[in-house]
Amino acid sequence: MTLSAGTELVGLGFALAPSTVWAILKAAGIDPSPQRAGPAWREFLAGQAKTILAVDFFHVDTVFLRRLYVLFFIEHGTRRVHVVGVTANPTGTWVVQQARNLLMELQERAVEARVLVRDRDAKFTTMFDAVFASIGVSVITTPVRAPHANAIAERWIGSVRRECLDRMLIIGERHLRHVLAQYADHYNRHRPVSSRSPGLSSPDRIASRSWRSTHSERVIGGLPAAMSGACIDGPAAVARPRAPAPRGPCRRS
Repeated sequence: MTLSAGTELVGLGFALAPSTVWAILKAAGIDPSPQRAGPAWREFLAGQAKTILAVDFFHVDTVFLRRLYVLFFIEHGTRRVHVVGVTANPTGTWVVQQARNLLMELQERAVEARVLVRDRDAKFTTMFDAVFASIGVSVITTPVRAPHANAIAERWIGSVRRECLDRMLIIGERHLRHVLAQYADHYNRHRPVSSRSPGLSSPDRIASRSWRSTHSERVIGGLPAAMSGACIDGPAAVARPRAPAPRGPCRRS
């Protein structure tokens, strides 16, 4: 903390010794970073994951050079994504209404949310925070220009871009809603997220299963593909090669 603050001040043209910064922090009752009381941000997110929601925006440009904005929420504990709205004009009133719609869905599923993590976007107004405060949810804003503070939401944006949006052309708002609805369903139901299904992809669990058959289902026109199969828990059986089908002479009708 001392060296960081001293470096920032030197960059502004102020000559300041580290001992001076240390004296200022000590007088204010602020301990050095490694000795501060309380959990770190990463420890807080891991310890309270089951009760944390994150919200964020991202934009998509259509083939007609129109920019659309997508509002989504993600549950930290289960990594379940809620794409709540797509619009070209994300006003504060529109964002508040989407938040109310989400809370109705969460109450139906009995999701226990206590913390909402968001950035400092001006579209998140005081009315938006009041909607969550009314049900006892504390709103935490991330620091300025610190996307890693909301890393789970940022990671999902990267996933939907790499696996879906960067591989197709979006025509309009209706098309984007349809594509995101299919991708969110694929992400919530088929993606092997470790926090949602512990041990799902562990080698021991895969080796202890005998797979009868697997097949691939097309998602969003075949991209990405959802793999599923029928299996029996227990020791893996040795696959027996199938006998080739008999071939007879070709007959012409």
